[in-house]
Amino acid sequence: MPPRKLSLSDLNRLSVDDFKDVQKFPYCLILDDIRSLNNVGSVFRTADAFRAQKLYLCGITGQPPHRDITKTALGATESVDWQYVADVVVLVQQLQADGWIVAAVEQAEGSTLLSDFQPEPNKPYAFVLGNEVMGVRDEVLQAADVVLEIPQFGTKHSLNVAVTTGIICWDFLQKM
Repeated sequence: MPPRKLSLSDLNRLSVDDFKDVQKFPYCLILDDIRSLNNVGSVFRTADAFRAQKLYLCGITGQPPHRDITKTALGATESVDWQYVADVVVLVQQLQADGWIVAAVEQAEGSTLLSDFQPEPNKPYAFVLGNEVMGVRDEVLQAADVVLEIPQFGTKHSLNVAVTTGIICWDFLQKM
């Protein structure tokens, strides 16, 4: 007998209220200067799926409510704790002062390949994802505790920021 696709009730997902109350994994996501509202909505869904503690929206990154974010977020703007912070460098410094390890996701000299990355046990991580064209700001790269790079083997020089976020979240949770 072929596999049967699970129905929504079979998935037994948390309600929004239950999601807000359940313990989250020890990481947050920082989107800085993300132009595409569809990317922002997709990251909201990923933050929900992988129970991020928080999603920070910085710089020109769009904020809910917006129909293009809502369209791709599919309700995750209601479940995921999020905050707008204008200056990403100030946010990075504040998180570091509070004990977070800041990991910029970028192709850079001295970066750590994601396959070689081993998160420190019992430490919270903040993953910074930058603009679709310019990437993570130089000031953030300089301030970050680690720069992570996803190995790529094709002709394109980068991945979509929403795809990158999914890879980073999955990898982090698998290594915890």
